[in-house]
Amino acid sequence: MLELLTTILILQRLSELVLARRNERRAKARGGIEYGARHYPVIVLLHVLWFVGFITESVLRGSGHELVGTSTLWPIWATVFVAAQALRYWAITSLGDAWNTRIIIVPGRRLVRTGPYKFIPHPNYVAVIMEFIAVPLLVNAPITAIVGTALNLALLMMVRVPAERQALRNSE
Repeated sequence: MLELLTTILILQRLSELVLARRNERRAKARGGIEYGARHYPVIVLLHVLWFVGFITESVLRGSGHELVGTSTLWPIWATVFVAAQALRYWAITSLGDAWNTRIIIVPGRRLVRTGPYKFIPHPNYVAVIMEFIAVPLLVNAPITAIVGTALNLALLMMVRVPAERQALRNSE
């Protein structure tokens, strides 16, 4: 289970980085300006450490080869994981070529208010939070679920979301 889930997640992240890079080039060609570039490596580091954390913790607990960890709650965590993926791709699809892992504002481009953005301001971040909880719990890595989620929430609320808000204010 651990190997399959990790492989799926790595392939997903790599494909998203390819898409983000393509969208970054397009946005910058249209005059897009990047904001918050200094904190971007911290986000990448947190995500890498989250992978290392849940893999290491799962292996140390001897859960890495079980079907889904040792929790009887695995159907809940699997459902949360699947819901996170649906929300993530709904957000990505709704943003189209404006979606990115970086904060890039194209002057004159209207804010997207369709798809999940009709209901919540940061659906992709909600999906990541759901994933940061569900994946470690699927592979019996509760410490990673707690620590990773807490760090991610802190980074989002104290750094990333304020940087996005400031970028949008600067572009008005």
